[in-house]
Amino acid sequence: MIVYQADKREFLIDYDDRDIEDVIHAKYQAATRRKVAKAEIRSWRESLGYIARVLRDPTIADDVGVAVEFILPQTAKRIDVILAGHADDGSRRLIVVELKQWSSVDATDRDAIVLLHAGSRSGQVRVHPSYQAWSYAAFLEGFNEAVYDGGLQLHPCAYLHNYAADGVIDAPHYQPYIDRAPLFLKGDEDRKRLREFIKQHIKHGRGRQVLFDLENGRLRPSKALADVVGKLLKGNSEFTLIDGQKEVFEAAKAACRQANASGKPRVVIVEGGPGTGKSLVAVNLLAALRDGLTVKYISKNAAPRAVYSDKLIQTPENAHLVNLFGGSGSFTEAERDAFDVLVVDEAHRLTEKSGFYGNLGTHQVKELIESAKCSIFFIDEDQRVTLKDVGSKAVIREFAAARGAEVEEYSLASQFRCAGSNGYLAWLDDVLQIRPTANKALDGIPFDFQVFDDPSALHAAIEAKNGNNRARVVAGYCWPWNSRKDPKQNDVVIGDYERQWNLDQDGSLWIVAPESVLQVGCIHTCQGLEVDYVGVIIGPDLVMDSDTLKSVPRARDRHDKTMKGFVKMSKEQPAETARQADMIIKNTYRTLMTRGMKGCYVYATDAKLAEYLRTRA
Repeated sequence: MIVYQADKREFLIDYDDRDIEDVIHAKYQAATRRKVAKAEIRSWRESLGYIARVLRDPTIADDVGVAVEFILPQTAKRIDVILAGHADDGSRRLIVVELKQWSSVDATDRDAIVLLHAGSRSGQVRVHPSYQAWSYAAFLEGFNEAVYDGGLQLHPCAYLHNYAADGVIDAPHYQPYIDRAPLFLKGDEDRKRLREFIKQHIKHGRGRQVLFDLENGRLRPSKALADVVGKLLKGNSEFTLIDGQKEVFEAAKAACRQANASGKPRVVIVEGGPGTGKSLVAVNLLAALRDGLTVKYISKNAAPRAVYSDKLIQTPENAHLVNLFGGSGSFTEAERDAFDVLVVDEAHRLTEKSGFYGNLGTHQVKELIESAKCSIFFIDEDQRVTLKDVGSKAVIREFAAARGAEVEEYSLASQFRCAGSNGYLAWLDDVLQIRPTANKALDGIPFDFQVFDDPSALHAAIEAKNGNNRARVVAGYCWPWNSRKDPKQNDVVIGDYERQWNLDQDGSLWIVAPESVLQVGCIHTCQGLEVDYVGVIIGPDLVMDSDTLKSVPRARDRHDKTMKGFVKMSKEQPAETARQADMIIKNTYRTLMTRGMKGCYVYATDAKLAEYLRTRA
């Protein structure tokens, strides 16, 4: 989506006569219904002033297209400026401009990373502007059919109009990215160079039509991490790490190298909500650190490991890579520093004991930290979904301190699921009464959320969205798994709606098995994975009681292992057990309702809850 677009002539009039920052501010609020900080409004005025200076060249066509604040598909990330037009050969061209008001940085020895020390943001790690411009262009190529097919050609660059050349921002260390996205700095000479760069790629205008083609270009089917895990581990860059993802990736990679060079153990904690790219960064680290280090990807939940392994064994030359993946319960007898690095995904699912009967080992977090010189934990405490989940930042810090390990903590904030809307997640937290937020409604949030009155209609809608095997129905575990013993029986029965739980023969591969769209999945077969559209059946374990969302733990099926120990705990600590059970049930539905990248369809067995969700949407 483009917030502001015009041709060069109109843009200059808006800048000179109409206070362009106010024009853009009004369009941004109308398009997104989000507030904008005063500092960003001021930055529009200043930075766009420099763009205006560049464009005040009579040899740049008056009808070159100018777009400000292009929101990348499926994200909340924005390209500052796009210039559009045609080349001499008639091809459609787009110049992606990353604008910065920086005046100085420090270099780092990390790939594409600088240290910003201007003003109040002193010492903040940032990606190099040329990397940022290039990564945005690469990301766009992966989502827009017109760009991907070559019909629209992208040429990224970075313009730091307040930054005088100092041999730091333009150091040889950053040259590979400057080559991909040229860097233009303060001064008349670089302004002339930027003008020539524009004219090199855009000889003619008619840019408004090119911008229209970009904005209305059909979105390509989204790639799933599981589908390309083999290529990633072979060193191919299937996903471009964006902004914070790249920053965390380089920091974690550096921590691993330092731990192995110094002999002093390190623990890295990376916190991030659904869709922020935790698993993407984790698998990229696994691929990068294989060169010279013994490394393994660990998860408590079997489903991600099973799906990744299944994708790998489909290609014989990748089959050996399956050995890079393991469960969290296999370190009960591991030697200290048996691995250089352990990459622990979904760390919130770690438990105290291991083994089928929960009688092995001491504590999984302790065992993982002791088994590696550097352990990296990717965590979202709001996705703890069983009473036995003990993975938390506090527990990780405690065992890291006991080992004498240095701890580094980072966070991933930007949303790359739920149509890139952090607003949807905030709304969901408020709706599920997990925590109050300012997002009381979904107005203006580009995510397909619907409430259904009939589970059969919901399931039919999800089946209709399953053209590329990327839509599934899931539910809270409130119905017995009868079909496990008798394949002729149905499990999830609600009136005339009768479906089976996920196919027993598919097990942890349910989310990718072609016929599984006919069944209903649960938290265990979808956590840590994603689809395009998810249908969620909310069972009787979550109901509305007046204005309060009330969890009903005893409505869960008696074989539900997420509530194992609930009865005994209730007798010993009734209040605390009730609090934990409420957290687990709400976290479960929060997790289920954030599996979809494009949409979430919901049916609630409690009519009052369904009405509540409908009024809140």
